[in-house]
Amino acid sequence: MPDSFEETPLLRCITFQVAFEQLRNSAYCTLFLKILPLFLSGFLEAAPFAMAEGETQRQLLKLIQEGRFDLFKGELQRDEDLVQAVRRKHFGKSGDTLLHYAARHGHLDMLAHLVDTLEMDIEMCNNDYKRPLHEAASMGHGDCVLYLLAKGAKVDCLKKADWTPLMMACTRTNLDVIKDLIEHGANPLLKNKDGWNCFHIASREGHPQVIQYLLAVAPSSWDTESKIKRTPLHTAAMHGCFDVVKVLLERCQYKPDSRDNCGITPFMDAIQNGHIDIARLLLEKHKACHMAGDALGAQPLHLAAVTAQDEAIWFLVSELGVGVNERATSLRLTALHYAAKEGHASTIRTLLSLDADLQARDGKSRSALHMACSGQHATCVSILLQAGLQDSRDCTGTSAQQLAKKPEVLRLFEGIDVSMGEWPARK
Repeated sequence: MPDSFEETPLLRCITFQVAFEQLRNSAYCTLFLKILPLFLSGFLEAAPFAMAEGETQRQLLKLIQEGRFDLFKGELQRDEDLVQAVRRKHFGKSGDTLLHYAARHGHLDMLAHLVDTLEMDIEMCNNDYKRPLHEAASMGHGDCVLYLLAKGAKVDCLKKADWTPLMMACTRTNLDVIKDLIEHGANPLLKNKDGWNCFHIASREGHPQVIQYLLAVAPSSWDTESKIKRTPLHTAAMHGCFDVVKVLLERCQYKPDSRDNCGITPFMDAIQNGHIDIARLLLEKHKACHMAGDALGAQPLHLAAVTAQDEAIWFLVSELGVGVNERATSLRLTALHYAAKEGHASTIRTLLSLDADLQARDGKSRSALHMACSGQHATCVSILLQAGLQDSRDCTGTSAQQLAKKPEVLRLFEGIDVSMGEWPARK
């Protein structure tokens, strides 16, 4: 066959007909045609039964969720085949079993019936490797937790990402459940795949009573850090957990200005998330440095500009005396550059009201106008132009206007001439 041969529609049709005739004359085809009616007959007879069975199983899930034990028990007693079908059944995308549903919703009577009467395995996992004990602990159902533990459930079983039931319990305020797990042997020092132990998790959730208890039963549990070197103090400061931060500063021995892998300190976390009360507490009780820079050299002022924390900027500049024009990173960016780049109009106004240098250029001779135009932030461009910032060229000869792409940004430059002076020297 020549290399240039192309299969035409006509040739494909002929090839298909030849293949079909060969199949029709074969013994396999004869056999298939004989059993096909039997197969279809069986399928049509089984389909209604399968649909009815599926509907019954869904009804069981609904009864569990609603806690209607008598109806639930009655359904199972009437149909032994249903019992066998659901004993090891995993439902839906999550792969939950009836035990997971009962434990999650806190229905002890149903949970006990499934274990004692149906003899379901209390260690059955769903698709996230959660056991019923994880569900009961995470939802704070103490009676279900105690029942499962009494039945021999593994107290430190792991779900996906290596979370134990105790870790799940520490996301809630139910201290009794946490106590029950620890009294039954749960290890408070275990870490999940991110390097968090239960103390770290409780610090994020902001429950000082849980923190106090964990320190009492595991005094060293505070001395931990995640895989990216964040401590519970970082986490509590970031999430605005003032009462927890207070306990951590009083009872733990964290080093002032401890840094994570990005060079972020707890004070920076508090500032860039707008928790000024925690920032004050860290300054007063922990001697935090309000001028420390992260791994790239950005100070709390610059981080606050990135996240538009205007009150934090006022606090840093007006109360702590931080220079509003402080430079960050090797590019020598000001807070005004950061605010313009992120498109934070209110932060630009705040910085200008604090006498930020409107004409400041970074290490590449770019103004805040370049940053705003690069991000297509029309409101920010308008504010900067109205404040008197004129367009100019950076060290590559590029004007801010040349970076504008959106029509609403381009319109702001109508009638404005870009300075054609000499290009700034590269710094």
